[in-house]
Amino acid sequence: QVQLVESGGGLVQAGGSLRLSCAASGVISGINTMAWYRQAPEKGREVVAHIQSRGDATYADSVKGRFTISRDNAKNAVYLQMSSLKPEDTAVYYCAFFLIIGETYWGQGTQVTVSS
Repeated sequence: QVQLVESGGGLVQAGGSLRLSCAASGVISGINTMAWYRQAPEKGREVVAHIQSRGDATYADSVKGRFTISRDNAKNAVYLQMSSLKPEDTAVYYCAFFLIIGETYWGQGTQVTVSS
């Protein structure tokens, strides 16, 4: 079964940068939207950014101007460049692929911790 494999999380000081990557372990056809979500301790999962197949991107207000989402359709991969990180960005980050047929793939999550 195809899985989404995430990498790039870790511990960084406030003001620093990290780049998250998420790639499918096999071929997935019909991907429409790719997205990044995050879940902080004792909080619900929230969308961080999503990007359509043609490259149109949307961001949560809390990350606008600091995060950039991008995708490589040939590699079935999505990336999240995070800059000017704040302690409130600390969370487990999940990638998601939404297919045209309605199916959704989720990554296993990668921890991002921003120290003050």
